[in-house]
Amino acid sequence: MRIIFDQGTPHPLRRSLSDHDVSTVYELGWSTLSNGELLSVVEESGFEVLVTTDTNLKHQQRLTDRRFGIVVLLSTSWPRIKRVIPSVVAAITGATPGSYAEVKIPV
Repeated sequence: MRIIFDQGTPHPLRRSLSDHDVSTVYELGWSTLSNGELLSVVEESGFEVLVTTDTNLKHQQRLTDRRFGIVVLLSTSWPRIKRVIPSVVAAITGATPGSYAEVKIPV
């Protein structure tokens, strides 16, 4: 599965997705793109899942017609996210085109 991490997604999460091809917005030079431009480039590039911490994305963009799934982590804190890795990985691997899932991260 081709996965892309948006800005704010903790990079150590990548280790839990070693069976997948994981890239970051930063690595690809897409850090300066607006959300709308980024979603289009992600789709055109054939990514299957976008992992982000941008909780406003669902209010700003039309997401259901996309050819990739979106997983939103409701925290940017790696120590907190690390405690729920199985839930995060399940949301990512269960993503389908046009899907949108939020992963709650306990305090």
